[in-house]
Amino acid sequence: MPPLSSTLSLLPADTDDWATTTAALDLHGNAVLPQLLSARECKTVAGLYADARHFRSRVLMQRHGFGQGEYQYFSYPLPDIVARLRATLYPRLVGVANAWNQAMGINVRYPDDHADFLARCHQAGQQRPTPLLLQYGPGDYNCLHQDLYGEHVFPLQVAVLLSRPGEDFTGGEFVLTEQRPRMQSRPEVVPLQQGDAVVFAVHHRPVQGSRGFYRVNMRHGVSTVRSGHRHTLGIIFHDAE
Repeated sequence: MPPLSSTLSLLPADTDDWATTTAALDLHGNAVLPQLLSARECKTVAGLYADARHFRSRVLMQRHGFGQGEYQYFSYPLPDIVARLRATLYPRLVGVANAWNQAMGINVRYPDDHADFLARCHQAGQQRPTPLLLQYGPGDYNCLHQDLYGEHVFPLQVAVLLSRPGEDFTGGEFVLTEQRPRMQSRPEVVPLQQGDAVVFAVHHRPVQGSRGFYRVNMRHGVSTVRSGHRHTLGIIFHDAE
């Protein structure tokens, strides 16, 4: 597998244990990538929020029943650091995505290169970029949801915490829920520090049962921010209609 971009303080190739990441994804539907971005990079990305030239649209969550807070979708061309993250992480995750689809009996397979997958999205009319910046203040939260934007969906996405928990904000935990057939939903809080990323299932994932694999439905959100301000970078690999 090719090394990650040397221009970003991503996990270095010599210590990057993607077997462990893959195992965590298969077991839990999520995995943490510690210190994917440096504190300086986090500040730089969060600082983009105030510059409307980088974005195609702004969404106030309460207007749509999504929660409270706001986010903006980046426009093309993406800022360099966002584009590099998207293009670099995709080939690290495509093997998991294809294995999951095979286990769940889904015939779709994803190409090795992200540009080829984007070409598939764009040919189907999904041409709007989906990476986004989220901004939360006191009392803000994000309801449990799934980021589905059209027919073509890459089954994994990444969220990077740009703010310092306990210093820049309190509360605001990243939350996942898992709905197995004929069972109540299971919640999970994923603890993150500034610069950490969480990779997680967009829609559903396979779980091994006594009669083979079955699909588990996944949702994600953010609990109420008690104080301060929280910024998050979302990396979604499929584009929107």
